[in-house]
Amino acid sequence: MNKILTLGLIMAISISKYTAKEGMWLPLLLKSLNESDMHSMGLKLSADDIYSINKSSLKDAIVSFGGFCTGEVISDKGLLLTNHHCGYRQIQSHSSVENDLLTDGFWAKNHSEELTNPGLTATFIVRMEDVSEGVLENLDGKSEAKKKKIIASRIDSLVKLNTKDNEYGAYIRPFYYGLEYYMFITETFEDVRLVGAPPSSIGKFGGDTDNWMWPRHTGDFSIFRIYADKDNKPAAFSEDNVPYSPKKHLPISIEGVEEGDFTMVFGFPGRTQEYLTSYAITQIKEVLNPAMINIRDKSLKIMDRHMQASDKVRIQYASKYASISNYWKKWIGENRGLQKANAIEMKRQKEEVFVQQTQGMAEYDGLMEAFEKKYKAIEPFALARSYWIEVPYRKLEFVTLASKFRGLVDAVLEGKETDTARLEQVKKQIMEHFKDYDLATDIEISLALSKMYRDGLSDEFVPTSMQQADAGIDATIKRIFEKSVFVQQEKLKSMMENFSNKTAKKLASDPAYQLMDAYFDIYFQRVRPSYSMLSAEIDSLSKIYVNGLRKHVPLPYYPDANSTLRLAYGKVEPFKPADAVDYDFTTNTHGILEKYNPEHKDFVLPSRLIELIEAGDYGQYKNKDGSMTVCFIASNHTTGGNSGSPVINANGELIGLNFDRNWEGTMSDINYDIDQCRNIAVDIRYVLFVVDKFAGATHLIDELTLVKKEKKETEEKALLDEN
Repeated sequence: MNKILTLGLIMAISISKYTAKEGMWLPLLLKSLNESDMHSMGLKLSADDIYSINKSSLKDAIVSFGGFCTGEVISDKGLLLTNHHCGYRQIQSHSSVENDLLTDGFWAKNHSEELTNPGLTATFIVRMEDVSEGVLENLDGKSEAKKKKIIASRIDSLVKLNTKDNEYGAYIRPFYYGLEYYMFITETFEDVRLVGAPPSSIGKFGGDTDNWMWPRHTGDFSIFRIYADKDNKPAAFSEDNVPYSPKKHLPISIEGVEEGDFTMVFGFPGRTQEYLTSYAITQIKEVLNPAMINIRDKSLKIMDRHMQASDKVRIQYASKYASISNYWKKWIGENRGLQKANAIEMKRQKEEVFVQQTQGMAEYDGLMEAFEKKYKAIEPFALARSYWIEVPYRKLEFVTLASKFRGLVDAVLEGKETDTARLEQVKKQIMEHFKDYDLATDIEISLALSKMYRDGLSDEFVPTSMQQADAGIDATIKRIFEKSVFVQQEKLKSMMENFSNKTAKKLASDPAYQLMDAYFDIYFQRVRPSYSMLSAEIDSLSKIYVNGLRKHVPLPYYPDANSTLRLAYGKVEPFKPADAVDYDFTTNTHGILEKYNPEHKDFVLPSRLIELIEAGDYGQYKNKDGSMTVCFIASNHTTGGNSGSPVINANGELIGLNFDRNWEGTMSDINYDIDQCRNIAVDIRYVLFVVDKFAGATHLIDELTLVKKEKKETEEKALLDEN
């Protein structure tokens, strides 16, 4: 009777949350797990239309863009659409004060004007396969260390077997903390060229002010093209390469969206942790997030001041600033969302149900108490790890640069031969580093964050030279910037041209290198070993926990995101974030003019866009009432990595480009709440309007397959007449 009552409690708590709208589902399993539910919500396609290895399907139009975002193929000539912020690094790399593509935008008039991007890739999924049985068979009775070794060996063998004598790549990922394993066969294209990008005043309209917010009015898109060799196969950049001919490209609907419309988001979500316990969420909310928020807040304020004072610094630090700002605001929203959703208490109630459902089962006895103990033990190391990543590893630029020399210098000092390949790589990294480097900015950030690092951690995690009063740290940092070659481009470059044992010794005695070494020794000797050991122990507990949930608490469970291809589905729908606040599901161009403020860097506008909006000159992309939709929201479960993912309608047509989540819903990585989590997309018609009417790049519009409502109605009528 107690179990029946308990199960009733968990269903009452969770049934509205664990709906089909929640989840990032494996395309391979849609037919067995989701197809029926998706049809009930309005999907017109079959599961095979979405994922198939026997015919072209939607998955053949989806790529992992650079390994950090998603993109989709939208023409039969390899035209690729992704977010402006996903292509930002490439746009910035082609920008200078004299040719500022970030500010002015860029539109190639023909293939010869499309810009190359060394290192940028587009990866398709050829197929996926459940390899759990082959990876996990006959492991009973073996130690965890032995299991880990065997699993790694089996994964390596499977990858080699499936990539031998063919042009494909492969990787295998664990799911549900290693309860299952799936293999992904890939095809990666290395020649990806920039075709078009709106000015940042469109592509980043709203900037940091509007980031993670709704309502939004951002045209967050950029356009690239995939190139292949004459046989349509992946190839390194060559003038002889030709536009890629895809197996599938997405047709584009210019019909618009209405409330309740079925939607799908297809892409490569990065990382979620939906099965964390209340102890983990408490630590994130009350310890780790506040520390990282404060560090980034300080960095952003310093960067902003220097960027405002210099166009050169503005361009140099544009990508860095955007990267730092993104998760700074995300963590703030995450904490707000967790508080609003009462997430910790909800997790505790679910854990109580789990304990009741597994009572008397030896494998689960004392599990929650073990979680509590492990999270208490890992907390100081988790905090030290966060500080190390946020300060010396990422924000002290002289430390970041010096760390690139660590392997090279250490090897020479140990009497080994100079690794010439590594030496050449370091020389390139010097050029890349100083291209986007400003000495004054680095000095101020280094001073401020070094003190925050000291104040935030116990002495065991702080280098001796930095365990000083403010004046002592000031003197240490001043000496570095006066003496170190790691802040002097020409001197460092000259030293590397004549690299020898003597050079290695000089670099090793450099004050910046020595401080870097001290930070790295602390991390690798004191922080990482304990953190890794405790993390592994927590993962082992989590594996038991998730296995128990799936067996004994009957709710739908999907695997955490891990940068593998997933599909989320939901509906276009509004939401209510707070008392007396109701948000509609679309925004339009009049809202752009309402936000326009030439005195605020986030809300400037090109005069051409203002003219088009004031004239209502939207062409075929306008709504029935003559207005122009800019963005819309839906209840698709998304996360980082889903940036650039297509939002697809019930007919398999592109209707939007996913680029963000609402601030209240950023906690969806660890606690999804259907009532407050929304993904934000730029309406595809606004994208086309900018390309066509604003930029005049009609040659790109001509490549696309546009689907109009009138055309669909005619086709449907003809089909009925035939029957």
